[in-house]
Amino acid sequence: MRRLRLAMLAAAASTALVVALPTSANAAVGEFLYKVGPGLPHGLTDPPSEECLNLPGATDEEPGHSPRNLTLSTATVFLDFNCEGDVYYVMNPGKILGPRLKLRSVVFS
Repeated sequence: MRRLRLAMLAAAASTALVVALPTSANAAVGEFLYKVGPGLPHGLTDPPSEECLNLPGATDEEPGHSPRNLTLSTATVFLDFNCEGDVYYVMNPGKILGPRLKLRSVVFS
């Protein structure tokens, strides 16, 4: 009977621990790096998922470029702000692109 009680207590403790741990369901874990202008480094750390983000530092005159998706999520980058327009590129996790790709916003899935 004592073993059964200890087993039940261990199972309950394990369940409580799993429920208490924070999840990363709403974040793309890792870093998304890019450059602006002549190569000034910028980045997003653990950005939120399924939310359009305008890239800090990117402007109408100087879009971001040279993106590096070092997150565990897929990033869809857009030439226009607010994830709008027909010009976009899908970057799988780990994908690194050069300065020819211009971007102003991103959404992570």
